[in-house]
Amino acid sequence: MLSFLIVFTLFTVGHTFGWFTFNSQLVWDYWKEKSLLACIVFGVPGSICFWWGTKIGYEDIKELWSLRLTAYAASYLIFPVLTWWFLKESMFTTKTMICIMLSVVIVLIQAFWRTNG
Repeated sequence: MLSFLIVFTLFTVGHTFGWFTFNSQLVWDYWKEKSLLACIVFGVPGSICFWWGTKIGYEDIKELWSLRLTAYAASYLIFPVLTWWFLKESMFTTKTMICIMLSVVIVLIQAFWRTNG
């Protein structure tokens, strides 16, 4: 369980960096037209989080699909919150809330349902 929490945290931090890599240009004028800088400042640490999350997770469960679904769920938990917070786009639509709930279910399945012995 500790390994899963570390992996989920790394994926969540990675997706947070990813959100800022792509969307900081929409939040702050400073980042407009600074794609390379944004990729270096936010993308490199985010990629490192994904790399370590994959390494640690695969060593523990030996299933890349489980890691992919965990990363997806982390992204769908972080993206609506950051988009709501910084861009004031509502995450409280029926469609978004259902997707967030499904992401929570995916996280719970990945955390507690192990297929390897």
